[in-house]
Amino acid sequence: MTDALILTEMHGDGPRRTALIKLNRPKQLNALNDALMDQLGEALLAFDRDESVGCIVITGSDKAFAAGADISAMARFDYMHVHQSDFITRNWETMLQVRKPVIAAVAGFALGGGCELAMMCDVLIAAETAKFGQPEIKIGIIPGAGGTQRLPRAVGKSKAMDLVLTARMMDAAEAERAGLVSRVVPAERLLDEALAAAEAINALSGPSVALAKECVNRAFEGTLSDGVMFERRVFHSLFATADQKEGMDAFLAKRPPQFGHS
Repeated sequence: MTDALILTEMHGDGPRRTALIKLNRPKQLNALNDALMDQLGEALLAFDRDESVGCIVITGSDKAFAAGADISAMARFDYMHVHQSDFITRNWETMLQVRKPVIAAVAGFALGGGCELAMMCDVLIAAETAKFGQPEIKIGIIPGAGGTQRLPRAVGKSKAMDLVLTARMMDAAEAERAGLVSRVVPAERLLDEALAAAEAINALSGPSVALAKECVNRAFEGTLSDGVMFERRVFHSLFATADQKEGMDAFLAKRPPQFGHS
């Protein structure tokens, strides 16, 4: 029987609920191995297909969101193994297929692959205890799941170089100042804040939320003019939805909207 390397719960009682995924390797500080990433990917895709789910939250433990990739599992790998097995890419990028918003709720260490996993999420909420870093250079490698690419986009070249080349960690306050995290909250409030953010998203139009996420992500993949044109086409397309009619009618009538997610 396969160990449960993730735990899942459903939260909320409305028509759109929140799926909570907890990384579950506490003795290893949630170090990310192939089996965990397979289970995480399967859960993410299942919740993305579930029409009753509006938002997904990923969290770890109080000590660690994820302290990195599992070094004990890859210490003896050679070049041909990692190349032929498509190591990292094979199951680390499943997150990028998810169209629904994914919120990372980070406490404790988010290092190496843990930091990279958090950066793949759409919103990153950090506890005051959170510490972020890309220390791979200390063991003779570099970040391999997007760390050298997503970190500069979040915090700028100079700070990304500092973190990647010195392997130092930054705390939650510095991460917020640098733009890596969206907000910092007391550790005891972390999950409540993340679930509240998810519930706020769940109350909105599903098509609008999914397309807004797609538009923001598009901003990192091309020129400004291409991104603005993409945004405009999506903006126009939403006038074909029932939710646009409901949202505007509700606004004019000064009543809460009742979105049907269509």
